[in-house]
Amino acid sequence: MNLALLKSNSASAAAITARERLSRMRTETAKADSRELLEFAIRREFPGRIAVISSFAAESVVLLHQVAEIDPETPVLFLNTGKLFGETLRYRDRLQEALGLTDIRCIGPHPADRDKFDPKGDLWNRDPDACCNFRKTVPLKKALAGFEAILTGRKKFQTEERAAMQPIELLDGRFRFNPLANWNLAELQDYIAGHRLPAHPLAEDGFLSIGCMPCTRRLNPGENYRDGRWAGYDKRECGIHFGMDGEGI
Repeated sequence: MNLALLKSNSASAAAITARERLSRMRTETAKADSRELLEFAIRREFPGRIAVISSFAAESVVLLHQVAEIDPETPVLFLNTGKLFGETLRYRDRLQEALGLTDIRCIGPHPADRDKFDPKGDLWNRDPDACCNFRKTVPLKKALAGFEAILTGRKKFQTEERAAMQPIELLDGRFRFNPLANWNLAELQDYIAGHRLPAHPLAEDGFLSIGCMPCTRRLNPGENYRDGRWAGYDKRECGIHFGMDGEGI
């Protein structure tokens, strides 16, 4: 048997094992709430091998608060694209202090990639997908090396595509937990108020879904949650969360 075939068989066996593990985890956590799912992921299933992906946006504090109560040393990966609102950067620092998070890792695009793909800094206006790719997707892929699982703050109500997500998913051999998948906006806002958590300063100024400054605007009356992101473009995702159990969303 040649080497290529051996590698192919090994990869297939690993995929089957991952699928079986996914099925088991879904069964064991079928009735778990967000905190129970986080306990399961952080303490039992992937201790020391799981990270949070957080944008430190409007509702990020809910997930970060629950993670910090379980294990404040859980790595938090924060993408500083170089295009963020100053309010978001200051909010990140405030939450680190308020929640006691000890391992926030700020990652961003390589300087050589900025020089190559966006020397004038206006790629967001010409090709937002390409801008998101080198500023977010590529750096995050590198930062995730060594982690077997990730935690995200994605919710079903955010977009039509996300409505089909599961609390636990499998993507490219890595497990993805979405503890807040079934929460709605009112529940998130009530949690923030009820626990007296710091609010993102832009949330009270008409921003709900907050990303990079050039690609985020206030919502107008009657608009949906994510209509303020990439307004005028047929775009709902930056790219870092594409894929659901191997399928594009």
